[in-house]
Amino acid sequence: MLIFASYDNILHAFARNKEVVHTYGGHKARIHLLQPFGDHVISVDVDNILIVWNIQSEEEYLQVDFDKTTFAVSAILHPSTYLNKVLLGSEQGSLQLWNIRSNKLLYSFSGWHLAVTTLEQAPAVDVVAVGLVSGHIIVHNIKFDETLMKFHQDWGPITAISFRTDGHPVMAAGSPVGHIALWDLEEKKLMCQMQDAHSTAIAGMSFVPGEPLLITNGADNAIRVWIFDGPGGTGRILRSRMGHSAPPTKIRYHGQNGEQILSAGQDGTLQSFSTVHEKFNKSLGRGSINKKKSKKKGLKLDTMVLPPITVFASEVAHQSDWDNIVACHQGYITCTTWNYQKTSMGAHKLRPEEFSKHKPIDIYATAVDMTSCGNFAVIGLSTGRVDVYNMQSGIHRGLYGKERAHEGAIRGVAVDGLNQLVITAGSEGLIKFWKFKTKHLIYSTELSSSPSGLLLHRDSGILGIAFDDFSIKVLDIETRKIVRTFSGHHGRINDMTFSPDGRWIITSSMDCTIKTWDLPSGCLIDCFLVDSAAVSLTMSPTGDFLASTHVDDLGIYLWSNRSLYSVVSLRPLPADYEPSVVTRPSTLPVQDVDVAGDEETWDEMIEYVSPEQLGEQLVTLSSLPESRWKNLLSLDIIKKKNKPREPPKVPKSAPFFIPTVPGLIPRYIAPEEGNVTQSKVVNLGVLAQKSDFYVHLEEALSTNEYTAPLRLLKSLGPSNIEIELRGLAPEGGGSMDVMLSFLRMIEMMLNKKYNFELAQAYLALFLKLHLKVLSSEPNLLEEVSRLSMQLEETWIHLRTLFNQSLCVLTYVKSALL
Repeated sequence: MLIFASYDNILHAFARNKEVVHTYGGHKARIHLLQPFGDHVISVDVDNILIVWNIQSEEEYLQVDFDKTTFAVSAILHPSTYLNKVLLGSEQGSLQLWNIRSNKLLYSFSGWHLAVTTLEQAPAVDVVAVGLVSGHIIVHNIKFDETLMKFHQDWGPITAISFRTDGHPVMAAGSPVGHIALWDLEEKKLMCQMQDAHSTAIAGMSFVPGEPLLITNGADNAIRVWIFDGPGGTGRILRSRMGHSAPPTKIRYHGQNGEQILSAGQDGTLQSFSTVHEKFNKSLGRGSINKKKSKKKGLKLDTMVLPPITVFASEVAHQSDWDNIVACHQGYITCTTWNYQKTSMGAHKLRPEEFSKHKPIDIYATAVDMTSCGNFAVIGLSTGRVDVYNMQSGIHRGLYGKERAHEGAIRGVAVDGLNQLVITAGSEGLIKFWKFKTKHLIYSTELSSSPSGLLLHRDSGILGIAFDDFSIKVLDIETRKIVRTFSGHHGRINDMTFSPDGRWIITSSMDCTIKTWDLPSGCLIDCFLVDSAAVSLTMSPTGDFLASTHVDDLGIYLWSNRSLYSVVSLRPLPADYEPSVVTRPSTLPVQDVDVAGDEETWDEMIEYVSPEQLGEQLVTLSSLPESRWKNLLSLDIIKKKNKPREPPKVPKSAPFFIPTVPGLIPRYIAPEEGNVTQSKVVNLGVLAQKSDFYVHLEEALSTNEYTAPLRLLKSLGPSNIEIELRGLAPEGGGSMDVMLSFLRMIEMMLNKKYNFELAQAYLALFLKLHLKVLSSEPNLLEEVSRLSMQLEETWIHLRTLFNQSLCVLTYVKSALL
C-alpha cells in the first residue's frame, strides 16, 4: 500500500506513487537503510542510530544507538518467519539478531571479518545470503550458525543479491562495475554472466516472485526488466526505462506533432523522449568512431567512443529513406549522422576531405543546421569554414567563401525554409548571407558585439541572435535589418526558442531566469526564476509546452503554456519587476507562487469594453449582420418570390362518427362546400396610431438628439424598417416635418461617421419610397442636396483609401520579389 523513500534525514511514505501521506522526522543525519516491518518501518542513519517508527501515528516506537567503532550498521534484513526480529550486518563483519519488540540482542554472529554490504533472505527458511566487501557471497544458516556454501566474484564488493523463486535454484549477484553473476545453488558453481547490464554499479535487483523476471536498476538512470527464457540461463532485456546518466546539454522537439523531444547528454548518448508516454521513449545510443570495434571491446574498454554532442539538427523529411539527424561533438571535427527511424547511429561521418586521414586537435565543429527538405547539412567549424554535405550519400558538396566564410570561429549557421539563403555568424562580429546553391556572398553586416548563437524561425523569416554582452537582437532576413533589441539578462545566454507563430522569443540565461519577449510590441511579457540555470530550451511546434533542461539535472522539465486555456495578461512587465522563484515541474502538483497575483489583472482585462467609435475621424461600421440592411432595396422582389400561389386552406375538422346515407348499401355523406368570405375592410384604427419611431423623430425636431430613434431603428428587422419609413409620408399618416427630421438623423450619422453602411441603406430606401414627395417640397429638396454633397465628400476620401490599398495589394501579388 505504501512506498517508503528517504532523502537526507527525512523519511516519507507515498500512496499511489504521488501522494505523501506520512512524514517521519527525527533523524539528525542522513538515512541510508530502510526496512518495512509490518505496522512499523525501521530506518538507520549514517550516525548509527536505528529508529523503529509506527507507520500510522508517525511516532517513534524504539530507538537504538550502536557504537560505530564496534558495530557500524551496513545492512538490515527481516528473516522470514522470525517474529519481531531483524538481522543487522556491520562494517566490522559481525552480524546481530535483535528482537525489536523487547529491544533485546538475541544472538551475535562472529562473521567473516569483512564488511557486510548486503543481506538477502533465501527461499529456504533460516537461510540468508550475506554479501561481503571482498566479493564473497556466504549462504548462511542463521538457526544453526553454519555456512552452507560460499561463492566469490572478482568484480569488487557485492552490491545486491536476489533469489529466483520460480523453481530454478539460481542466485543473482550485482557488482560495482555493472555486471551480474548468476550462480547455480544445486551445483554450487557459476552458471553465467550478464556483463554490462548497467554502465554503472548495480544499485538494486529483485526477482519477481514466481516469475523468470529480474528487475535491476543502477546509477546510470535506468531500470531494466530481464527475462530468463533462453538456453544457458542468461537473461535478455524484456523492457526498460532509461534517461541520461549525465545531465542533458541540448534538447530540440522532433517533428511537427510536438510529441518527441530529442536530447543529447554529457554521457555521449542521443535519446528521444515522448511527451505522451514513457513507452514511446527510445535511445539512439552512444556515438562511436567504429561501431564494430566498440561492440567487441564492450562499454568499459571502448576507446572508440565519441565525446558528448554539443549541438545537433534534425528534420522529419526523408527520415524513412536516410539519416535525418546530424550532430557536432565536443572538441571534435567530425560530425556524425543518426537515423531516427532505425534508432541508431547513421552511416556517414562528415568532415572536410583534407582531414580524412588525420584528426587535428585544435579544429572542431561548432554549429550545424539541416535544410527543411532533409537533403543537406551545413556545418560550421572553429576555423571559420562552412561546408555543405549531402545527407543521403555523405558527399561534400562545397564550402562558402574561398577558403573560409569568416575570420573567427563560426557561432551559428541557419538555412531558410526554401533553400535560398544560408546565414552564418562569426565570432569576429559579422553576419553573412550566402546564396545556398551558388555559394556566393550576397550581404554582410557588422554587429555591435560578438554573437554567441543563432536561431531562425523559418516560417516568418525572423532570426534571433544572442550576444556575448547578454543581449538579444532580432533580424528580419527579408529586409536584413535589426528590428528588435532586447536586454535584461545578467549572464551568458544559454539557449533561445521561438513560439510556433513567431510572436514570442523565449530565452534562458546563467542568471537563472527564463524570459519571454513579445516581438510585435518589443516588450518583456513574462519572467521567472528557477533554482538552477536552464541549459537548453525548446518550444513545442503545437505551442502547448516549453521543455527545459537545467545545470546538473538529469531530467527534462515541461512547462505548460497557460495562454492556451486561460486568460493571461500579456501586458509589458514594469522596468523594476522582481521575478519570483518558481518550483520546477514535478509529478507532485505544486501551486505556483505568481498565480494569485495575476487575478486582479485578469479581472481588469475581462471588464474592458471596446468603445463604439475609436476616433471621430475614422469611418466606423455598425456591428449588425448584413441581413438587417443589405436587402432593404430588394424587399418587394423578395416578397414577390415568397408569395404563395394560392391562399392556404384550413382543413375542415372531421366528426368522430362519419355520417352515412340511410339505405341498404352504406354510403358516406359528401362534405358540404362552405363559402367563407373574408372582410376586405381595412381597420383605420391601426393607421391612426403613431409608432414609437415616429414619436421619437417628432421629439428630435426640438431636442436635435437622434440617438433614441436610431437605436430603435437598429433593433428592427428589414420588413418593419420599410413599414416605419412608409409611414413617414403624409399619405401614410406622417408629415413633412417628420421626413425632415429623418433626413437630419441621416446627416447626423454621416457627420459623426459611425453606422456608415446603415446610413447608406436607410437613405437609399427612403429615396426609393418618397422620391415624388421630396421633389415637390423645397425644404426637403434643400436638405437632400446638402446630404448629397456631404455623401460625395466622404465617399471620395474613402474611395482614395480603397484604391491605395488595392494598388499595394495587387503589386504584392504580382511583383517578383
